[in-house]
Amino acid sequence: MTTAALYDWLLLGHIVAAMVWVGGGVLVAALAVTAIRGGDSAAVARLVGSLRVLGPAVLAPATIAVLGFGIWLVLDSDAWAFDQGWVQLAVGLFAAAFLIGAAHQSRAALSAERAAEAGDDAEARRQLVRWTWGYALVVVLLVVVAWDMVFKPGL
Repeated sequence: MTTAALYDWLLLGHIVAAMVWVGGGVLVAALAVTAIRGGDSAAVARLVGSLRVLGPAVLAPATIAVLGFGIWLVLDSDAWAFDQGWVQLAVGLFAAAFLIGAAHQSRAALSAERAAEAGDDAEARRQLVRWTWGYALVVVLLVVVAWDMVFKPGL
């Protein structure tokens, strides 16, 4: 039986964290679309309220874990370096996805929550739509990162 090297454990952590980030976000976005299309203001308010918990408890730790494990993978491997184009592309796309999440997503979620608490159902729905479009952009960026990780262009 072969013993797993540190690199293997780091890769597993990196992949699982990415799965949680992408999968968790896609699930929440799908629930948001369902709530928006359903026309039920209470459903929108419940979902918006849950974003305050899901973002910091699930999506943010997964995001940080992806970054941490990714950096550690590069540092642990003789084959990878931060000056390689595919690594730089991944870091740049990660930064873009992170900034969208930190700036746009959190602001849209907080605005939606405030609107729902104030009873402004139309504004809560509008902000949730903004959040959903923002997360769609994050997912597109993360799919490009996944492509970059698999195919490592430039090697």
